[in-house]
Amino acid sequence: MQGNRLLSGAVAGFIATIPMTLVMLTLHRRALPVRHRYPLPPRRITMRAAGKARVRHQLDEGDRTAATYAAHFGYGTATGAVYGALAPHVPGNELLKGTSYGLIVWALSYLGLLPLLDLHRPATREPAERNALMIAAHLVWGAALGAFADQINRPRPGGRSRSAGDRRLRAVGAR
Repeated sequence: MQGNRLLSGAVAGFIATIPMTLVMLTLHRRALPVRHRYPLPPRRITMRAAGKARVRHQLDEGDRTAATYAAHFGYGTATGAVYGALAPHVPGNELLKGTSYGLIVWALSYLGLLPLLDLHRPATREPAERNALMIAAHLVWGAALGAFADQINRPRPGGRSRSAGDRRLRAVGAR
């Protein structure tokens, strides 16, 4: 059962990264002052990691974009898997658990892990508008994560949880 929760959390984390990314890109273009529109954290973190690995100079713009999206969705997937393992042990509704978790992921990442690994400066050194953008994006991610994880794990008639394979089969059968 725990393996299923890890997998469902990972799938939900991957899917939740889609609306998060859309919010990040939209707010970056429309809500930030021009002086704060430098690359978003996923790009900055990925390029910093590529520099530390001494491969950044080998990446063209297409490679940099692909690496950024792969890292961003990979982090969303990995942290989603952790949510999948933890969520059943936390009381409350999925929306509250998910948004709380999204905020915790932001705080642990931008105030702890990323500065510790020297991959991004601490959020305390970022402009308030950029922090607000990233917090909003993580709240969207967390809400979507909680909702998708709940939907995936909700028992169906017959007592089994829904899986991605079950949904695909139903979708194919409906065509």
